[in-house]
Amino acid sequence: MAHDRVRDEPDAGLKPNAIGFVDALVIGLNATSPAYSLAAVIGPVVALVGIYAPGVMLASFVPMLLIASAFYYLNKVDQDCGTTFSWVTRAMGPWAGWLGGWAITMTGVLVVGSLADVAVSFTLLAVGLDGWVENGFARQFLAVLLIIVMTGLCVIGTELSAKVQNVLILLQIAFLLVFVAVALYRVYAGTTGFDSIEPSIGWLDPFGAGGAALTGGLLLGVFIYWGWESAVNLTEETEDSASAPGRAGLWSTVVLLVTYLSVAIAVVAFAGTAFLAENAGEEEFIFARLAGDVLGGWDWILLLAVATSAIASTQTTIIPASRTALSMARRQALPRHFGHISPRFRTPDVSTWWVAGIAIAWYLTVNRISTDALFDSLTALSLLIAFYYALTGVACAVYYRRHLTESLRDFLLIGLGPVVGAGLLTWLLVRSVIDMSDPANSYSGTSWFGLGPPLVIGIAIALAGVILMVVWRLRDAVFWQERPGVADPDLVHAPTRKGP
Repeated sequence: MAHDRVRDEPDAGLKPNAIGFVDALVIGLNATSPAYSLAAVIGPVVALVGIYAPGVMLASFVPMLLIASAFYYLNKVDQDCGTTFSWVTRAMGPWAGWLGGWAITMTGVLVVGSLADVAVSFTLLAVGLDGWVENGFARQFLAVLLIIVMTGLCVIGTELSAKVQNVLILLQIAFLLVFVAVALYRVYAGTTGFDSIEPSIGWLDPFGAGGAALTGGLLLGVFIYWGWESAVNLTEETEDSASAPGRAGLWSTVVLLVTYLSVAIAVVAFAGTAFLAENAGEEEFIFARLAGDVLGGWDWILLLAVATSAIASTQTTIIPASRTALSMARRQALPRHFGHISPRFRTPDVSTWWVAGIAIAWYLTVNRISTDALFDSLTALSLLIAFYYALTGVACAVYYRRHLTESLRDFLLIGLGPVVGAGLLTWLLVRSVIDMSDPANSYSGTSWFGLGPPLVIGIAIALAGVILMVVWRLRDAVFWQERPGVADPDLVHAPTRKGP
């Protein structure tokens, strides 16, 4: 195939064995932006389900774990940095594969600017420059500068990126642990100043608030786990590439579960459900509201936790989009120049800068419309995420279809589990479309063509993808000559190998 020829050319490939399992795990964790994700959803989730917010986060973990299993087993037979794009193409054909790749690439474009904005805002708050946060020009200028710097780190090398991420995750987790410990101590000491509640094991019951509330909570909760697959996008650059990236993805979801449950329990216990529900519209700034109450003069600790979370994710979110574009280009599903790899750094420099450039343009353009429009574009992410995760789950079962009856373990972990995960995400996708069709459910509350802005944005991105796909198919039909296949029986249970 075309991508095999490109990879075999001297110095044309990504740098093999650049990072190890721990580095991949850290990148997967940072890509989800744990502190930022928690800050963004804890208020709205509590507004929906009250004290059962931790239970909703536990339930949201289930489809993520099932899809992470699909990523693990698909990576075993195809260590391609394009992940979903490559796997779905192999299992279900080029049309489905191209759309999966498009969805991944666009998620990066939609979210990078917002992450940088949050990183800048919380850094300014942490150092006492609150007035700068209200200055739109200064905040946006610093956000663009941050995107450029983090993109540069991505291009300079995966090893440097991993080292930066290791520091950021340590700071983030340390800050969150301090917050959790102090919050719970003050709850039991009775010094919160809020209507605090002592934690109970019953909070872990996801069904405690009822079916309708659970559905709404899951729509928010399931997407705070999004991003862990960045570890698998680095498969060609990871030691033990057939096994380590997939394991890193799986373990990322488990570590995230523990982190989310700990912080959610601490926040609900300290602030109480009434305060969180009343301030649900504050989004990520709910942590800024609580920081001083929990930590007093040490509130900068929590503010820096969210800041480091968003800074780290600004960098790692670029990885899946750029690697997917690289994979698509070398399969001739995109113009060849997107597949260029820096001879010096052995990273996909062209696709990385393109992703960053488009993300900056999107961020600045949407901000010109309104801040609400930026939040509406982030809400549209749920459609893309659910789509390509569900597509990957189905592709796993389809690609392994001749091996699912070889053992009960294979049937459950490679077949049934990924399909159930895909089914849950498809259900959430449908629910998202229904909710987003009502303009009242958007941040702006305005109507675009009689629909909510997030749904219009999602439909526009999908249509743009279909149009670009058809145009490229007419210009270059090489990629569309590929035919679906099945997993090679010699690779399914083969020992893992080193390198890409």
